[in-house]
Formats: sequence, structure tokens, C-alpha cells
Amino acid sequence: MSKVSDEQLYDAIAAVEEPLLGKTLGETRSIKEVDTGRRSVKLLIELPLHRYLEQATLEQRIAEAITNTGEERRVEVGFTPRVRAVGGVPGKGSIPGVSNAIAVASGKGGVGKSTVATNLAIALAQDGASVGLMDADVYGPSVPMMLGSNARPGMQEDKIIPPQAFGVKMMSIGFLMPADKALIWRGPLVAQLINQFLSDVNWGKLDYLIIDMPPGTGDAHLSLVQAIQLAGAVIATTPQDVAIADAVKGIRMFEEVKAPILGIVENMSYFVCPGCGESYDIFGTGGGERTAREFEVELLGQIPIDPAIRQSGDIGHPIVAAEPESASAQAFKEAAYNIALGVATAALKRPHRPTIQLMQAP
Repeated sequence: MSKVSDEQLYDAIAAVEEPLLGKTLGETRSIKEVDTGRRSVKLLIELPLHRYLEQATLEQRIAEAITNTGEERRVEVGFTPRVRAVGGVPGKGSIPGVSNAIAVASGKGGVGKSTVATNLAIALAQDGASVGLMDADVYGPSVPMMLGSNARPGMQEDKIIPPQAFGVKMMSIGFLMPADKALIWRGPLVAQLINQFLSDVNWGKLDYLIIDMPPGTGDAHLSLVQAIQLAGAVIATTPQDVAIADAVKGIRMFEEVKAPILGIVENMSYFVCPGCGESYDIFGTGGGERTAREFEVELLGQIPIDPAIRQSGDIGHPIVAAEPESASAQAFKEAAYNIALGVATAALKRPHRPTIQLMQAP
């Protein structure tokens, strides 16, 4: 008979370090079931991401941990993904069914913020997450054009039903008014519209709601952070000093309102000559990295200057969907996955009751 108790086995498994978040399975609260038998150990591990890249490594570590207890049992590991919600803040609301709201913002216009937001949303959806994209840039809505949709939202039980494209649910004032009509609204009306998109749209169950913010630090930003708890903000910038200076203002604004910063995406980071393969820093270099280091946040990704990014956005078929294997699409996918890692890390700080089931086979 084995001298190792079920509790000792559990402790050994709980001490295994999860390779992506750098914490143990006990710390990540990932062990959901442990079924012990005389010749086998069956586990159910809940992975705190929509797609997990180190499953084989984690399974090997678990098997080694059990072997190191002196047990010689067959190990069967089942995995289930679940994106966890970042913990709430007293006085802040939430969006029904939405686990994590992520604002994509910039201190100034012209840095490709909407391009970044759109491609990040599609990249997350391609990876298997349930994703929505809310266009909060009411004066310059670009989501309908970038996603190639002029669909009208539906209505059901007094709720707005958002259209979908590329696996992403989306909502924009651009769906509700002619494309060539200018929106001339004062701040209170902007705030009212944003609150309506948050509360009156039936987003369904979403892992992530990407919110494309207008440039600057104005009414829309204040309305958003006062209405809901953000999982975090992503700051889009370009490398040159004038863009970085405004990006810093955006970071400080979110810090002042106690909204977490997930990191920086540096757009138009470099240009690779298609003829010679040489890389050119057209807008300077290192701005995003220096800013991330200064504010102790992550540099989530560096997106190259690529005419195909602009072309695909203009025709409503973003690069991540149009050319998923391209270097530009891969850069967006890397940034999206880093954002998901940041959300998963933040969610671990949320108070949590364990739901572990210890079972023993007859």
C-alpha cells in the first residue's frame, strides 16, 4: 500500500509551477479535481487563459512531481480553459456577461489606435476567446469601416443586439447614422451614449470587451472609468517623441482614476524593406520601450509599418484576418496574447474560494 496520502499528492501537485504566469498551481487556483486510484491519478486543471501555450510542459511537470513523491502511478491530466474576471472595485459597475473590459486608448490621434483595437479583438477571437468590440470614439467611429460592416443592430427585449464580423460582436455609433454625417454633441450626450453601449447592449457572455477610446483624455474616458471597472487599459503609441509625450498623459490619466495599465503597444514601430530586408526606424526607436520601463508596465508588442495593414483596414478585412501568417498579423497576435496574460495575472489577485474536489477511486 502506498505511504503517500491523497493530501500529500495534492500538495505535490499544488507546488508545481505554472510556466506562463510563473506561479504554482496552488497559487493560480487551477486544480479543480483530483481523482486518486491505486494505479492512476486523474486531474482536472483549469487554465486561466482562453488558449494555453505550455500545456505539454505543465503536464510533464505534474507527472514529475507525482513521481518525486515515490509514487508510480499513471497520470492523466485533463485541461479546461476559463478566462477569469479581474476583481471588482467598490462603487464600480460591471457589464452583464462580460468578464473583462479593456480600454485601448492613446494620448493623440493618428497613431493607429483603432487599427490596433480592431486587430487585437480579432486576434483574441481567432484564439478561441469570446470577444466584443465597442467603438467609443463617437466623433470618429471607424469600427464599421474597418470590419467591413454596415449592418444595423437588432433589438430584443429592449436590448440592442450587436452585429458580428470575424467572430467579434461590435457596437458603434457608425451603425446608427450615415457615414458622412458629422456628430455634433456636447460632453453629456457623449457620456449618455457610452453608458447606453455599456448597459443597453446585450453583449452576451464575453471573455473580453475591447473598447476603442477616442484620442485624448476627455469626457468619454471619464464616463467609462466612472461607469465600470476596467480590467485594464492598453496605450497605443508610435515611437516618436511627440506621440510618446501624449501617451504619457494617457497613462497618467488612467493612473489618476485608479484604472490599471496592462501595457503599451507601439504601432508603426519599424519598416522592413520588402526588396532588401533591411529594417528602418522611420518614426524613431525605443520610445515605447523607454516609456514602459519608466512606468513599470509591459511593452505588449511592436507592430511594424506595413502598407497591407492600412490596405486591409480600408477594405474592411483587417490584416489579422486577411493575412494571418504575415509578420504584421503575428505581431498583433503576440500583443493580444500578452494582454490576455496581463488580465490573467490581475485576476489572480481577486479573492477566491477554492472549489477543489478530492476523490478516491474504489
